[in-house]
Amino acid sequence: MTRVGDVMTRNVVAVRKDARFKDIVQVMRARRCSACPVLDDDNMVIGIVSEDDLLARQAIAGTGAGQRSPRHADRAKATGLTAAELMTTPAITTRVDAAVADVARTMRARHVKRLPVVTSDGRLVGVVSRVDLLGEYDRPDTDIRTEIIKRVIESEFVLDSLAFTVAVESGVVTLAGQVDSEGVAASLLAEVRQVAGVVAVRGRLSYPQR
Repeated sequence: MTRVGDVMTRNVVAVRKDARFKDIVQVMRARRCSACPVLDDDNMVIGIVSEDDLLARQAIAGTGAGQRSPRHADRAKATGLTAAELMTTPAITTRVDAAVADVARTMRARHVKRLPVVTSDGRLVGVVSRVDLLGEYDRPDTDIRTEIIKRVIESEFVLDSLAFTVAVESGVVTLAGQVDSEGVAASLLAEVRQVAGVVAVRGRLSYPQR
């Protein structure tokens, strides 16, 4: 199973809580990033400052008569001068050992493009983006097939790999062979789905009918 630590970016662009508006803009433009984690004096992630947070100033300034009044939070950000005043908090973060699939679900549910990666005590060690999560699908089919045969079939299930046909094409696995029961078949297919780079699994396993 692929973990966040396997795909994250370790060269993180972050700002301190007392970083000023223009400094944050300069960092984002220079590093071509759309959001930065905000750190306190102990390098703990306390929030995220994004382009949207910074653009609140321009959005409020452009509000004219007859237009809907901005929300209180937007008004506060429009007058904010430091990262601590501009950031969105609390920050949504993830851990190094989190499963990529779980993080992908979190990103979709929370509508975020990237997450700071922190240690167990909240210290920043990296950042993971949606593009990073897709990186595991670049894995060669031959590597996927080898892992299924050696690690899954032979090591974890202690089965004779020669009794199975394992085909992998563009990340799609077709697994055929004979197993002892429906339960073994279901467990084997579930484990194959967890192999890094697998896009889909087509089960062609047979077993005795009870």
